Amino acid sequence: MTNPLLAPSTLPFQLPDYATMTEAHVREALEVGMTEQLAALRAIAEDTAPPTLENVMHAWERSGATLDRTLSAFWVARSADTTPERDAIMAEFSPRLAAHQDAILMDADLYARLTGLRDRIDAGEVEADEQDRFWLTESLRAYERGGITLEAGDQARLRELNAELAGLTTQFDQILVEGRNAAAVHVVDAERLRGLSDDEKAGLREAAQARSLEGWLVPIVNTTGQPLLSSMEDRGLREEVFRASVDRGLGRGTQADHDTRDVLVRIARLRAERATLLGYPHHAAYVHETSCAGGTDAVNEILSRLAAGAVPLAEQEADALRARLRTLDPGADLEPWDWQFLAAREAAESALDPEKLRPYLEFERVLHEGVLAAATALYGITFSERPELVGYTDQARVFEVREEDGSVLGAVVLDPYTRPTKKGGAWMTSIVDQSSLLGDQPLVTNTCNVPPPAPGSPSLMTWDNVITLFHEFGHDLHGLLSDVRYPSRSGTSVPRDFVEFPSQVNEIWAFQPSLIRRYARHHDTGEPLPEEWVDALVAQRQETAYRTLELLKAMLLDQAWHQTPLAALPADGKGVEEFEAAALERAGVAFPLVPPRYRSAYFHHIFGGGYAAGYYSYLWSEVMDADTVAWFTAQGTDEQPGGMTRAAGERFRRELLGRGGSIEAMETYRRFRGAEPDLRHLLARLGLGDEPAA
Repeated sequence: MTNPLLAPSTLPFQLPDYATMTEAHVREALEVGMTEQLAALRAIAEDTAPPTLENVMHAWERSGATLDRTLSAFWVARSADTTPERDAIMAEFSPRLAAHQDAILMDADLYARLTGLRDRIDAGEVEADEQDRFWLTESLRAYERGGITLEAGDQARLRELNAELAGLTTQFDQILVEGRNAAAVHVVDAERLRGLSDDEKAGLREAAQARSLEGWLVPIVNTTGQPLLSSMEDRGLREEVFRASVDRGLGRGTQADHDTRDVLVRIARLRAERATLLGYPHHAAYVHETSCAGGTDAVNEILSRLAAGAVPLAEQEADALRARLRTLDPGADLEPWDWQFLAAREAAESALDPEKLRPYLEFERVLHEGVLAAATALYGITFSERPELVGYTDQARVFEVREEDGSVLGAVVLDPYTRPTKKGGAWMTSIVDQSSLLGDQPLVTNTCNVPPPAPGSPSLMTWDNVITLFHEFGHDLHGLLSDVRYPSRSGTSVPRDFVEFPSQVNEIWAFQPSLIRRYARHHDTGEPLPEEWVDALVAQRQETAYRTLELLKAMLLDQAWHQTPLAALPADGKGVEEFEAAALERAGVAFPLVPPRYRSAYFHHIFGGGYAAGYYSYLWSEVMDADTVAWFTAQGTDEQPGGMTRAAGERFRRELLGRGGSIEAMETYRRFRGAEPDLRHLLARLGLGDEPAA
């Protein structure tokens, strides 16, 4: 059979032919793709003609077509529906792909072609616009950060470090997924499940049956906090589920074969060594150099500023919950596994009882009347499902996206439901990058972990699920509405501390009262959410101290692992818990009742994903998010007081989303907003200051 990855897909939107794609096809296409790209780049390097945009930059962008196509198709399939065969491919090729990248970034002839083109542009011999110049600047910086100026011996060591790191991050993720599955809590006594809804119990029974177990199985999600802790009345079961979560990766009990500690310490040590080799004091300095923050001092300043106020607020929340716990169990002391349950009881009294909300949050209605409707209202784009197109699993659905004038814009592959073969969390990827140079339309994915519905029942969401769906669709819009020349600078190809900004902005539409009245309707009766509940949800936009502190703790842990010099890092995995505790104590956030959103041993973002030293980006992006929300609100009308108008959406699209990574990220923000972001809007959201005047 012809390998479907060796040529552009002939399916609509260049959707990979997942129906025929095999692991053998992936292996062959990766081999061919690497060989093709190196040959194409060698032709650029050996070209004796004066360097031009066409024979350097345009040719460069075309050089990796087969490799890019294969990696994009494979990565999302492997992440969302892994198999031992796919894991084996990832383990084998990750170090080889790192070596492939090193071969490019340490090629002095290619670097000379880039510097030669820069010189010709500076001399006025080649005409280049803003996108061309930024592409060239970023490419030269990648070479300089990739070791091009190192001596031969140091370059050899850098290649070794990059290859080993690529293999270790893949290994960390594989252990993590296996450990998360093993951590699930088996329940055989139905009485222990009191407080859970019938639908939740049905889902847990299905999870148990899928593993040939009697009773019920409580799966563990990727974060420390577990959604079902909000409903569990059995305090003992709450503790058991909580401990199953926080003990992941530590080699205890069910985790004996899923210990991630030695792997993560090795990753941190190799990153520190690599940073030193490249001339940086630590890995964080290497990462922050290319960020919107601009340096480690700026990152530390905002984290310490917020941490100082977050702990006192969390202590106040704890006092209130402690008093509530005494009314339920006079002899009990407040513990971390009580927090979500007691906070949910508080919410129930303020009309935000999660279990009362769920019947109004049916997935299909939230998707069509909420997420997609907001995109239509703001950007004029429309969505229609293409059921004849096959995604990477039978649960993945393809939606065609059209412009207001009816022309085709691109497509989204939606994969909402959790399954054992899917990694935790939620994410967006780009299978095909928008590019005017190549004439490609965007094909993006939206992958979440919403609990699947029980047979014959609707899929009812939690409010957190709703926010996550809006968030990830914000990433999708960044990819779909991209309007740039070069595919490598398309959509979400922006600094890590900018990429979360558009997705966080998109969350605000979940709180838009006019939209809530559309998407939040009782799945049986069709009745809209009561108005007092709508008001309560809108008021809930201000973050809780718990949420703020758990995120800050994770961000500070990330910085501790990546700002610590090699000599001061643990020698092996036995030192992980002590290092973690000391880091939180030093930062003044050791408050034990609020654990980090991710502990080190299951922190995929920084040890298995691309957020090393960059997890703070959610906070940095939120500075721009809160400032942008203030701008949208100021654009409001009598009909749309929150600013969800076509005029406001069009400006955000053209000036910011459409720019992708084609120019410097903060410059896109300044052009959109007309100023630098104002931190005071975020401080007000977090309860740490007053909202500034508009």
